[in-house]
Amino acid sequence: MKSIGLAAAALVCAVTACAPAAAPGESTPAPAAVPAPEGSAPQGSERGEIVSSMLLGQVDIGVAYLGGTATKIVYRTTDGLTGGAAVTSGTVFVPKGSAPPGGWPIVSVGHGTTGVTDECAPSLYPNLLGTIGLVTPFLERGTVVVVTDYQGLGTPGDPAYLDRDAAAYDVIDAVRAARNVVPDVGTRWGAIGTSQGGQAVWAAAERSGDYGDGLQLVGAAALSPVADMTRFFAPETEQTMARALLVPFLYEGLHSADPAAQREDYIRGTFADNVTALTACSDLLGFSKADAGAVLDPADAVPAGKEAADRMTRWLESVALPTRRTSVPLFVHVGERDDLIDPRWTRAAVAKACGLGDDVELRSEPAQGHADLAANGIGVDWLVERFLNVPTSTTCTR
Repeated sequence: MKSIGLAAAALVCAVTACAPAAAPGESTPAPAAVPAPEGSAPQGSERGEIVSSMLLGQVDIGVAYLGGTATKIVYRTTDGLTGGAAVTSGTVFVPKGSAPPGGWPIVSVGHGTTGVTDECAPSLYPNLLGTIGLVTPFLERGTVVVVTDYQGLGTPGDPAYLDRDAAAYDVIDAVRAARNVVPDVGTRWGAIGTSQGGQAVWAAAERSGDYGDGLQLVGAAALSPVADMTRFFAPETEQTMARALLVPFLYEGLHSADPAAQREDYIRGTFADNVTALTACSDLLGFSKADAGAVLDPADAVPAGKEAADRMTRWLESVALPTRRTSVPLFVHVGERDDLIDPRWTRAAVAKACGLGDDVELRSEPAQGHADLAANGIGVDWLVERFLNVPTSTTCTR
């Protein structure tokens, strides 16, 4: 197994809020109270500044087995919608042992959709609502890992769902925050994320040249990324149940950016009746999700008319990727059986990125679906190679 530290010395469930319940004996903690952000956007050293931190006594069994530690943090970042100040929570994981010369390498992880209510912040759960599978492989390789909750999950304000700027700020400033908590962390970092998290790390890669100043991003791995869904409600797009289950989340993102948008224009009937269960992730509502699944009608989760469809499409265009050239390598993983994010949409986004001059490696897996767990190992191995300075294998044709 390759050790990055030593080398340096030398939905439906992952995306549609079907998050795993807490393990037996674990209680669902209440969201931590944090101060509301004030003033203008944080500048310089204020980005990533620690508001609060707490070493966690209860950690995931995999983290405990590896001898790692976990610290819950609240840190300062930039509001993606207003450009002002914001605070975000997350978790910093530190591997066993001492930092190598030059400091620990660090990976910032973007999690898939868990929900849009405060109890859906991954940092409230030892297993990060399933994202721990992207943490332990890096701890095993001697890497510090930080997982952001995203703005509005467990912190003041509404979640800016799929807002690419908010996600980029969260992912990048999480690295700064981790360096404030663990002084032996170096400036070299990587990013990896699944689904919504895939969009987050791709956006972070695009912003690494300006907003990521002072840090050295080695690469970003986007697994089943939500890159460009502008054709989500196109006439030729099949409205699968997985896509229908995503609509309540898409409405939340649209409404954050455009408060005039009306919920009944996008979800009605069975979806409106069960919207609380569909967009939350507490243990109690986990049972409600199962009950809701038996009565949902996908026809209740389509735009009410052309005006509503156009409004949603304009917002989806505003959060789509790519938007600019990035100078760091990108890895994009696609499962050809993905019934949520059409693989053709992702391939088109990659083609556009290649046209911008990006270094992209596109990997297609015929037997995999959306956010397939088998993709984790592929993404981890790719990112490890970036830390080891292995030459990239771009699939772009010039």
